[in-house]
Amino acid sequence: MKFEIELEGSIHTLGILQTGQTARCTIDGVNIETDALEIGPGIYSILIGGRSFEARIEPTGDALRITVGNTEFAARVRDSRKWQRNHNAAAASEKRQHVQSPMPGRVVRVLVRSGDPVKAGQGIMVVEAMKMQNEIRSPKTGIVERLLVAEGQPVTAGETVAVVA
Repeated sequence: MKFEIELEGSIHTLGILQTGQTARCTIDGVNIETDALEIGPGIYSILIGGRSFEARIEPTGDALRITVGNTEFAARVRDSRKWQRNHNAAAASEKRQHVQSPMPGRVVRVLVRSGDPVKAGQGIMVVEAMKMQNEIRSPKTGIVERLLVAEGQPVTAGETVAVVA
């Protein structure tokens, strides 16, 4: 899939090749050694050159607000109908969503209990991988129906760690 994105006054071509639950990217025709995994609606875990980032993409009118760490960017997708069509379905609230670990690691903290209410984007647990801690967040507002892991437990990439209803 290719998109033209206007980012801070410059137009860039973004290519995304979806392979299962991960994606490979090119920016302006340059292959970037990147693995990206959508861990919740609009929330992505991205590995670039061995460094881990979490990116949030939120629609704001006819633009997107992209937040990486403490830095925010404003972007416009040139073919926004295609972007909206592909991502609104994922963001739509399902009755039950399985929250998966984006990478292998070990659960170092569980932040909620079964039965707790959560908001979309709220942290559910923290997984440590290669000495980096990554917070796994709720993909939707709802109730934590089940926690399938405990602190200290190892997890694999793609393993369901919680269910939010």
